[in-house]
Amino acid sequence: MRKVKIGFVPLHREPFDEDWAVELRKRFIKTLSEVESITLVYPSENLTKNGLVRNDEDADKVIRLFKAENVEGLLLGTMTFGDEVAGARIADSLRVPVMVFATKEPTISPEGFRKSDSFCGTLSLTSALYRRELPFKFLGIVFPEDEVFLKSIDAFVRTCAIVSGFKWANIGLIGPRPERFETCTFNEAEMLRHFSQKVVPVDLSQIVLAVNALSDDDPDVVKIVKEVNKYVTTSEVPPEKLKLIAKVETVLRRLFRDKQLFAAGVRCWIEFQHIYGIAVCHILGRLTDSGMLCACESDVYGSLTMLIQYLASLETTPPHFVDWTIRHPEKDNLVLMWHCGNAPVSLACPECPINLRYHSILFRSVGVEKSYGTAEFKLKPGVVTINRLTEHKGEFKMLITRGKIVETSLYTRGAYSWVEVEDLDRLYRVLVEEGFVHHASMIHGDYTNEIKDACKFLGIKPIVV
Repeated sequence: MRKVKIGFVPLHREPFDEDWAVELRKRFIKTLSEVESITLVYPSENLTKNGLVRNDEDADKVIRLFKAENVEGLLLGTMTFGDEVAGARIADSLRVPVMVFATKEPTISPEGFRKSDSFCGTLSLTSALYRRELPFKFLGIVFPEDEVFLKSIDAFVRTCAIVSGFKWANIGLIGPRPERFETCTFNEAEMLRHFSQKVVPVDLSQIVLAVNALSDDDPDVVKIVKEVNKYVTTSEVPPEKLKLIAKVETVLRRLFRDKQLFAAGVRCWIEFQHIYGIAVCHILGRLTDSGMLCACESDVYGSLTMLIQYLASLETTPPHFVDWTIRHPEKDNLVLMWHCGNAPVSLACPECPINLRYHSILFRSVGVEKSYGTAEFKLKPGVVTINRLTEHKGEFKMLITRGKIVETSLYTRGAYSWVEVEDLDRLYRVLVEEGFVHHASMIHGDYTNEIKDACKFLGIKPIVV
């Protein structure tokens, strides 16, 4: 599991009760330190008085600390009224996702004095953020021991992971898109302008030359062949084709490492089939299973969608790059989410056979009778999140919906699942009218809220269905 660095800012304002602020600070630190996905950073009692933040001097110390630690998200909590200028100053300097929370009030003293006024001070803090046009997420009014606090923190951590991992990412373009697929067009300049992302183009000739230079006894090639033989039935694939599959995977893995790629759109048609008689489908599934996210048909925005989902899972669950394929012949809200054979095998349903097979009909037009290398199986059941990033005239938007993989008796070739959604007619109309394409990415688990919040911080318009 990926750990995310979160900066905690315990805000205080005099003359409110400092002892109460100190007590709350300790309780919040204790709770947050026990969250497995967090590396917590906060001002010590040596950095600021009692470890609280109450003025610009404290804020500047915290800014330097957080920048040195490369924090990926901020928790601004008003322990008492809280100093809104200090909190806003830190948020403005860091420009990372921000979550704000107020704290519950202690009992008023017999003399009628209040210790905190966090309810009031949080309005000052949030208005300061709003005035500066700094996006933030409001958690609520909580104590650290409240269940809602921990649930909200878990979601916020995932949002921070998305934003941190998505910005500045290197994205591979391995071969051009298919000539008839406008589906896979993308705008490199807008990716750079919005997200500071770098597109790394790789000509397929580089891949071919590297594959041809590999020997059959290369340690990585031998290792891949052994791995594949352990979990799939390869009786339909000639041994020499399996070695070629392993060589292509070896080259792509090394490319990911050398170019420091986070994800890639990969040209998976014609060339590999024509030159080697292999399909790269299962290679892409294996790469995705190991965190090297690959979208088919050189779909760069598809690979970005996969990256967002993978980050939302804290890098624990691989996504499946899919087509919206057909509606179930008998059930209106059931849709086939499918692709040739590219699904990560970790997503296979229990006890489902995994067969390494071949394409045939698709490639006869270029003189290839059989193209080996598709892993065919049904995906495991469960709740899934389905997304698609797209862009038009410089505006990025994200489809956000969820469904459930269910069991059916209908069998099809390739890697597939039948997904039940709430209202397929409505969902399909949104796809059509909002300009979404036939490619999407699907991940097990419900990450709809985390991805929606990340869109706010990334400047992406969420389209929630």
